[in-house]
Amino acid sequence: MEASRDLASLSVPLVGELVAMDDPAEPYRLIDPAREPVEGARAFLSDLRGAGRSAATAHSYGMDLLRWFRFLWAIEVPWDRASRIEARDFSRWLQVAGQPRRTHWRRPSEAGRWAAGGKAYAPSVRAHSETVLRSFYDYHRDIGTGPVLNPFPLDRARRGRRAHAHRNPMDPARNERAGLYRPRVPTRVPRSVPDEQFNEIFTRLPSHRDRALVAFYVSTGARASELLSTWQAGVDPGRQLISVVRKGTGEVQELPASTDAFVWLRLYQLEMDDAIPRGRRLPLWWTPRSPSRPLTYHAVHRMFERANAKAGTSASLMRCGTLPDIGWPRTPVSLSQMSNSSLVTLS
Repeated sequence: MEASRDLASLSVPLVGELVAMDDPAEPYRLIDPAREPVEGARAFLSDLRGAGRSAATAHSYGMDLLRWFRFLWAIEVPWDRASRIEARDFSRWLQVAGQPRRTHWRRPSEAGRWAAGGKAYAPSVRAHSETVLRSFYDYHRDIGTGPVLNPFPLDRARRGRRAHAHRNPMDPARNERAGLYRPRVPTRVPRSVPDEQFNEIFTRLPSHRDRALVAFYVSTGARASELLSTWQAGVDPGRQLISVVRKGTGEVQELPASTDAFVWLRLYQLEMDDAIPRGRRLPLWWTPRSPSRPLTYHAVHRMFERANAKAGTSASLMRCGTLPDIGWPRTPVSLSQMSNSSLVTLS
C-alpha cells in the first residue's frame, strides 16, 4: 500500500534556479541546489531550441520544470525515478500550496519557500505545467533516458477511444489529448472597458510618456512588453507606424497607430529631451527620474494600477487591449478632449 504524503504541511524551499545564459543555443539553464546544471532539463531545453522554439518558450518551460524539480528535491525523489504517485501528489500540492512566499529584501537571511495557504495558482498555470512535464517525460522516454512510463499520462478514459470519433466532419478537428492530471480551464469571456471609464483613466495618467504608452497600446493592439522593445529609430510619424519586436517570433514588425498616439509621443520627447540619451538603437521609453533608466514592464503595470486607483476603476492592461464592443482600433482621449488645466495639473 502506498504511503500518503501530508501535502498540507509540506514545505518546499526555493532552491535551484533558472539562469539566463549569454548563448543563443542555450538561452536558459536549470541549476540544482549544488549549483550544478540539471542534465535532464538541459537536454530537453536544447531539443526545444532545435525545434525552433523561441527563448521565451525556453524560459516558460524552464520555470515549470524548476517548480517540478523543487518539489522532487523536497521529497527526495530523483526526477528519473518519479512515478504517477509523485505526479498526482504534485498536482494536488499545486492546489494546496499556492504561490510561494519570496525572500523579503529586509530579511535576506530568511529563505523563501512554498507553504500551504498561499495565493492559489490559476487553472491555466496548472494546465500549462502539466503539458510541459508530460512533454518532458515523453522526450526522455523516447530517447531512453527517463522512466518507461510517463508520470503524467493521458486520460485513461480517452486513450482507448478513437480520436474525434463523434466529430462532425464539417467542423475543424479538436485536440482531445487531455492529460490525466490536467485541470479544466474555464473559457475566458472577452472583457472590455466602457468609454467613460477608459477616458477617466486616461486623464489620470501622470505624464505625457504614460499617455503615449497607453495610446499606442490601445491603438496598435500590441502587448505592453512588445511596445517597450521599440527603439528610438522604430517610430515613423509620417506613415504613422511604430516598430515592435514580437514576443513569439522575435521579429520586428511595423504596426499602425492612431494620430493622437504620435502627438503624445512628441510631447513626451520634448518633455524629456535633455534627460534621456539619444541613439537609434536605444530604447524609446525611459523613466522620468534621474538617472534615467529604460522603462520595464513592471513599472508600466504599477503606473496603470496607480491611475486606476485615482480613477476608482479596476481595469487592467489586458482589458484595455480587448475591446470587442466599440470597434477597432480605438482612439483614446484626444488633445482636444482634455482641458488645458488637466494637462498642466497632470504633467
